[in-house]
Amino acid sequence: MTPRGAAPWLRFSVALLLVGMFAALAWVLLGLPPRSAGLQPQVAAQMAVSGVDHPVTAVLLNFRGYDTLLEMAVLLLACLGVWSLSPAVPPTDETPGAMLAALPRQLVPLMVLMAGYLLWRGATGPGGAFQAGAVLGAAGVLLLLTGWRLPVRWQGWRLRLLLIAGVGMFVLVALAVVPASGVLLGYPLPVAGTLILLIEALAGLSIGVTLMALFLGGEPGASR
Repeated sequence: MTPRGAAPWLRFSVALLLVGMFAALAWVLLGLPPRSAGLQPQVAAQMAVSGVDHPVTAVLLNFRGYDTLLEMAVLLLACLGVWSLSPAVPPTDETPGAMLAALPRQLVPLMVLMAGYLLWRGATGPGGAFQAGAVLGAAGVLLLLTGWRLPVRWQGWRLRLLLIAGVGMFVLVALAVVPASGVLLGYPLPVAGTLILLIEALAGLSIGVTLMALFLGGEPGASR
């Protein structure tokens, strides 16, 4: 936005720029081809061998499993990058308000149940590991806001194991199915659903822990 005392030519230039950007965007949108079905027919034709009943889950965990694996790896690298910059922010001595202190007791158990439901629901409807992980991460952040901190015994290898569990299981399954299918992430049909559920369970847990670890602002247990 231009300041109130800006010269008229500056106001006119900004207005002209905005009009030009709007016209260019409108021209691009009007030039787009009519909406098509995209890859929906191809996905629908392969649902019988996907191991799940929901097309989004089939695409994310089977047909385009490489993309999901890389997305999880990027999230893990982001956490490691934050940890490499500084230790975690030490907890304060401030006492949370009555509402903030009471909320976790009511909400966190419900959020854990909701995460489990979303994880299970992903096989047949909207849901899955990322949604479940987001709810778990939010539950962890809510706990951290009340002053709760990870026990010391969980700040070492246990926490790191949870962080890499999702990516690690993804890679292990990808390699384990090679003798049977000949390709990475080519799930054999009889066990496809089971493998996808196993990957999603650990992926959801890892995503939740990673989001909470990012909120810590640094590596827990490290000295400043």
